[in-house]
Amino acid sequence: MDALSHVFAAVRLSGGVFLDAEFTAPWCVSSQVGPEEFPQGVMPAHLIAYHYVVAGRMHVQVGDAAPLSVEAGEIVLLPRNDAHLLSSAPGLRPSTIDEHLEPPIDGSPAMLRMGGGGEATRIVCGLLGCDAPHNPLVATLPAILKLAMRDGTGGAWIETSFRHAAAEFAAGGVGSAAVLGKLAELLFVEAVRRYLDKLPADQAGWLAGLQDRVVGRALALLHARVAHPWTTEALAQEVGLSRSAFAERFSALVGTPPMHYLANWRLQLAALRLRDSPASTAQIAYEVGYESEAAFCRAFKRHFDTTPAAWRRRQGAG
Repeated sequence: MDALSHVFAAVRLSGGVFLDAEFTAPWCVSSQVGPEEFPQGVMPAHLIAYHYVVAGRMHVQVGDAAPLSVEAGEIVLLPRNDAHLLSSAPGLRPSTIDEHLEPPIDGSPAMLRMGGGGEATRIVCGLLGCDAPHNPLVATLPAILKLAMRDGTGGAWIETSFRHAAAEFAAGGVGSAAVLGKLAELLFVEAVRRYLDKLPADQAGWLAGLQDRVVGRALALLHARVAHPWTTEALAQEVGLSRSAFAERFSALVGTPPMHYLANWRLQLAALRLRDSPASTAQIAYEVGYESEAAFCRAFKRHFDTTPAAWRRRQGAG
């Protein structure tokens, strides 16, 4: 697999729906996924919020950035779950939703019905969660990704499936919320792929590194052979640059030196294997490139502020 596919595989997203909302203009609400959406358990280490416009239109704004217009059939994803405003028009004051919110019943999402009686908009709000807190992909994405699912062959079939699942969801169809969650995972992948295709040539960050001939090759090597005893000099030889030129180019694009990047990625993989595999800590340490269990445990503790054993217990594994 290429480096992007490796990272997608390691993200291990789990999707869900937490709100079915109908608004009539004018309307404005503030939104951010919080602990209240996880009454039965602990919040994932990382959250991606999403909103799918079933009918009508809305505006989305994060901080002081310009509002983004979103039409029916489009989805917006917020890769870092930033607080944001949803509204029928920019500049409106957010309303309190508590008195309009119908709490979830028997595992179904909450329902929200509010507004001033004008143009109607219906949205499905959901989340994608993962337990890897420092994934390089998520860190390099913008605050908002918008995906017009009907554009392009890659998203057309997902859009049709998502629209059908949303209709089933509105009708109370059994399992429809779970289907929407799974489709949202595919939509996130599609949104990232399209964002990568349109990335400016002067952009920095992990995704920009993927597109660079030299750094992209180095990332592919690191992900394909994570346990190999890499050095910066060995990587530089593989990609045909001097050590200093390669290190400077990698750091400028990715934002961290090659060996720091590799150390972080090894620990991300180890955390996932501790959760998903019955293998011993020593075996996992070896699989991700550590020569001793003690060195691995020290690095893990520095990075996650907990021991591998405690991490595994907290994830409900082993």
